[in-house]
Amino acid sequence: MQEQIKDKSKLQLSYLLPNLITTGGLFAGFYAVVAAMNGHFEQAAVSIFIAMLLDGLDGRVARLTGTSSEFGAQYDSLADMVSFGIAPALVSFSWILHSLGKSGWALSFIYAAATGLRLARFNCQLGKSEDKKYFTGLPSPAAAGCVAGLIWVAANLNIEHSALFAISVGALVAAIGVLMVSNVKYRSFKDLKLKKKIPFLLALAIAATYALIAVNPAICLFAIFAIYTLSGPIESSYRYIRPL
Repeated sequence: MQEQIKDKSKLQLSYLLPNLITTGGLFAGFYAVVAAMNGHFEQAAVSIFIAMLLDGLDGRVARLTGTSSEFGAQYDSLADMVSFGIAPALVSFSWILHSLGKSGWALSFIYAAATGLRLARFNCQLGKSEDKKYFTGLPSPAAAGCVAGLIWVAANLNIEHSALFAISVGALVAAIGVLMVSNVKYRSFKDLKLKKKIPFLLALAIAATYALIAVNPAICLFAIFAIYTLSGPIESSYRYIRPL
């Protein structure tokens, strides 16, 4: 009897763990908004990246423990809306887009609304037959990483908030939102065979990337997500003109 109670407790704990990690990601997204309201934009950007890390962790824990559930999937999606939709939009608005007046919050809203539409479309496509090698539209964590990375770099470099810079940031935030709801294909890297031997050059490149991130995380993370954001349109354009 006691063994059955222990097994049941372990099972309940294994189901609780992924949701606790999701809650941690939700808290990180919420804290990013609070930090931005108090003018701590670097902390806000870092919090969004922490939310991204936890978002990647909760799903893996659920799959490893065999505790994936519909509740967990829906909860994760709602947490993503806060961490990768509302948080980047409000942080960017508090940071510089407020200087554009109504245009600033309108551009921020475009990003937030696009995130909601992107997540809803992703949820509708779950379980349907599709090419697992690609995402349709820019994934919301990558979009948030691009916005948060820009804020982090600008905060580190103390870039002057000129009118031209504010307009450029607003255009970038809106463009990233459009990419999320577009039909542009982005590689998911789900076809990588990590169980096989990794080529030496690839292992060396991964090690070098980690070293660069450790030296200057702001610039390196922004560069990684900016390159990924541009990779979709570039690859789509290449596929379009290749037959010509």
